[in-house]
Amino acid sequence: MLWIILFVPVLCAATCAIVTWRKAVGWFGVASASIITSMGIVLAVRVVHGRAAVGYHGVLRADALSAFMVIVIGVIALLATLQGVRYLEAEIAAQRCTTRHASLYAVLIQGFLATMLLAVLAAGLGVMWVAIEATTIVTTFLVGHRNTRGSLEASWKYIVICSVGIALAFLGTVLVYLTALHAPRHGTGALDWTSLVAGSHHLDPGVMRLAFALIVLGFGTKVGLAPMHSWLPDAHSQAPAPVSALMSGVLLTVAFYAILRFKVIADGALGPEFARTLLVVVGLLSLVVAASLLLGQRDYKRMLAYSSVEHMGLIALGAAAGSTLAIAAVLLHILGHGIAKGVLFLASGEILLAEGTSEIKNVSALLSRRPVLGGIFAFGLVALLGFPPFSLFVSELTMLRAEFRVGLGWAAGLSLVCMAVIFGAVMSHGREMLFGPKGTDDPAVTPALVAVPLIGGLAACAFIGVSVWPLGALLHAAAHVVSP
Repeated sequence: MLWIILFVPVLCAATCAIVTWRKAVGWFGVASASIITSMGIVLAVRVVHGRAAVGYHGVLRADALSAFMVIVIGVIALLATLQGVRYLEAEIAAQRCTTRHASLYAVLIQGFLATMLLAVLAAGLGVMWVAIEATTIVTTFLVGHRNTRGSLEASWKYIVICSVGIALAFLGTVLVYLTALHAPRHGTGALDWTSLVAGSHHLDPGVMRLAFALIVLGFGTKVGLAPMHSWLPDAHSQAPAPVSALMSGVLLTVAFYAILRFKVIADGALGPEFARTLLVVVGLLSLVVAASLLLGQRDYKRMLAYSSVEHMGLIALGAAAGSTLAIAAVLLHILGHGIAKGVLFLASGEILLAEGTSEIKNVSALLSRRPVLGGIFAFGLVALLGFPPFSLFVSELTMLRAEFRVGLGWAAGLSLVCMAVIFGAVMSHGREMLFGPKGTDDPAVTPALVAVPLIGGLAACAFIGVSVWPLGALLHAAAHVVSP
């Protein structure tokens, strides 16, 4: 079953590479994302009942955490591929993109999905590192898809900074491998995650401290945690909207998934305090950076990108707490943030297409001029800022409770101050875009292909905030995988 999940985007990519692009071909990607989501749900039902799935010769393995991440990837991919069909049609109509270039985009999107799926389904930490590095290579071409000076500059900055981070993560992985080799009864699978967790108390503490610090700094670069976050606003602001939705909505959290896997090993070797300290430092630093840079932001796509830095800081603080309650809230936040941020980036792409600018000051009265699109953007901001009934309200409140319970009340208090600053900044920018004089033109109609999926995404985000029962057992089981 695990190989089938990986085979779906690969087959779709091969089809898009062979068949000349036309609108019907774009729907292959939508079908691929739908199948991934459906199979992720089936996998989740299986693992929740205690039946871990294992791929050929143990190369792939899925527990509840893996199954949850497959669902997250599938849901955000479904939103992004639906919007991707319209994006490519608009680019071809405007003669900014050829059919060959459109086919390449479709192939790269499916390659992107395949590498992320491999990262969360890999049984070994080495294969997981390779998959995350592969996401860097694939997304570099997607960031530069528009082939403008700004997009090419952003893609170069992205690959240089993220390659440095991935190199640091590689060094940390090698150190974990070396200390596992010298541990008693390490066996042949020194990078197998389950073996490392079982024997983590035998690992050398000094080596593990250095290894985990490199892991946090290295994979934290891909997560967008400060101080290695500088690639993120450039890449997200220049990439096509569906790519930004995938990168911010799920790629960042796939990299954080890797940190969670290593954290379990580090906690077994060192106790929880070392990993907790590191994650609190990078989490608070990310919140401070996001708050300071959002205050004077003038570009709405960069505003959303810096918001991602904030939310990655929040999940770092939640992971620092480390309890089952905290990890369950982190996972709920990953899903809620992915949906809300995916909706907002896709809506911002439609705003850019309609208005021709990403400058906040040049966009006004969206609610009166484009009521459906403006409403989607407004409710997306409401969801992102953690208002009820959206799931981010529940996850943020639960993470704060968990942080107070483990003695991190001071960190929770500082995070609340930063969140208040961010709230004011985003509300101010949102008000400038949404309100203002109506003008003389009749309100513009937003196509159903755009409106229906985005409204559905917001509805899903609200539903899991009100009633978490469809995910309750999965969140509980997934949290137990990486918590005491």
